[in-house]
Amino acid sequence: MSSSWFDGAAFRQDLRAAWLDASAALVVTLLLFAWLYQRVDAGTSATVDVMPFLLGGADTYWMYWLCQAFGWSGLLWAWITVMLGMIRSSSPPSWLPVSPARLEKWHRTTSLTTVVLMFMHAFWFFAEEVRGNAEGLGVAGRTWSAFVNTFVPGAYGSGTGLIAILIGLLALYLAVPLGLAFYARRALGPRVWRTLHASIIVVYVLSVWHTLLYGTNVWYDGWFRTTVWLLQLPVAALLLIRLLAPAHRPHRGRLDLAGRWTARAAVAATVVTLLVVAASGRDGGRTRGVDGAPLNTTQAMVWTGFVVFALVVAVAVVRAHRAAVGRAGVGRTPPREGGSPPYGQAPTPSDRDRDTVGDLGSDRDRERSDQPEPTSSA
Repeated sequence: MSSSWFDGAAFRQDLRAAWLDASAALVVTLLLFAWLYQRVDAGTSATVDVMPFLLGGADTYWMYWLCQAFGWSGLLWAWITVMLGMIRSSSPPSWLPVSPARLEKWHRTTSLTTVVLMFMHAFWFFAEEVRGNAEGLGVAGRTWSAFVNTFVPGAYGSGTGLIAILIGLLALYLAVPLGLAFYARRALGPRVWRTLHASIIVVYVLSVWHTLLYGTNVWYDGWFRTTVWLLQLPVAALLLIRLLAPAHRPHRGRLDLAGRWTARAAVAATVVTLLVVAASGRDGGRTRGVDGAPLNTTQAMVWTGFVVFALVVAVAVVRAHRAAVGRAGVGRTPPREGGSPPYGQAPTPSDRDRDTVGDLGSDRDRERSDQPEPTSSA
């Protein structure tokens, strides 16, 4: 059996399993592209109101509409995978018709699809920047300039994109390592992996923020923007349920208790805020014909928040690793809940079995989830 820290076999298996999910995402993206193209061509798109120079340019700026389409399908798939993950990581209700192993499989495949959609959203923005060549550069110059503006955090320096593109790139660059950490769970240990995986909710928050701040389709007040807000209500509610009734026994230290109660209070406040937004209609959108307020967020604020987030995650990971090593002890068989051999020590077969029990379902459960589920005549 391979001792590689990355579970390439599981990764390849999930990639193969994601083909149907990815195909559905592509179909949705193409439908969105056709809808956006038609609205721009008819002059009814809010994007044309925000950027009047696009009027009559449906054919010219087709890569920009494709960028928008991938952005919306990416946000939709992010919502789906977060919802699946929240349900999977909470205490499962008895009425749930889907097995935890099947939920876990769906969560993994939709996560991979989401990362690809996020990258394609950025890629087509890059392609439009190359085509537009606002600075009149040569082939190499325009390609490099577009790459820097699109993929270097903080480099895009005009308008709302000064903040929105920075936020979007942070979401993309966090999604890749945090999403793929699942396939390194053997080396990380279940406690460390769960800590990293829990932090991925920040990627979703940044994605929604990026959309509400920069999405020209939700630039103005209206039902569509309010709907995007409302779709966050079930996410926040499931997150609160997860914090109140986690599927795994949480740590009981003072710092852990303080962190959980702080998180519960923050999520509860978020639920209240979402309800107020829905009831009042004050969703932060701009008003047509009225100059919008200047940005109240700076890049320094965003970077400061990112550094704080990274430090909090780093501290949590170190504490999780120490707790796992402490529970495993020296010369003892690690307990079922969270036990993992120290870094650098090859896991025994029993260790490998325990790695996924309670987190992801056993390997046999995952294999059974690939088979058609039996129907009941009762």
